[in-house]
Amino acid sequence: MSVSGTSEVNRFIAGHTPSPETRPNVNLSDCPSRLVLEHVTSRWGVLVLAALLERSYRFSELRREISGVSEKMLAQTLQTLERDGFVHRDAKPVIPPRVDYSLTALGRQAAEQVWALARWAEGSLPEVFAARSAYDGVRV
Repeated sequence: MSVSGTSEVNRFIAGHTPSPETRPNVNLSDCPSRLVLEHVTSRWGVLVLAALLERSYRFSELRREISGVSEKMLAQTLQTLERDGFVHRDAKPVIPPRVDYSLTALGRQAAEQVWALARWAEGSLPEVFAARSAYDGVRV
């Protein structure tokens, strides 16, 4: 996050009840909630949260569970979600090293929301495909 982004977040969480003028508003370009939404609704963020809703995973298990994610993208996504307080990283002091990833209470709340959206998307595929066909038919 940029330094200006950090100051924006600090302004919103400065320990006072926000007035209507300073309350986070996702429609404003400088609202820090946009960044949170970007993280939880990113291509891999949604899938990581959904997978961790089932159970905790080791990194390699999670990579196998989420088809198509690269090691680099999974590591970045987990780090971002951990930084935002959604994912807990539990590094066990054993040999070989073992790291488990699980959801925090905040992460569980977010995961339930994005999982509901994912289930809705899966259930709405016939309507989406019909709309696409109708749209494409008019455009041809």
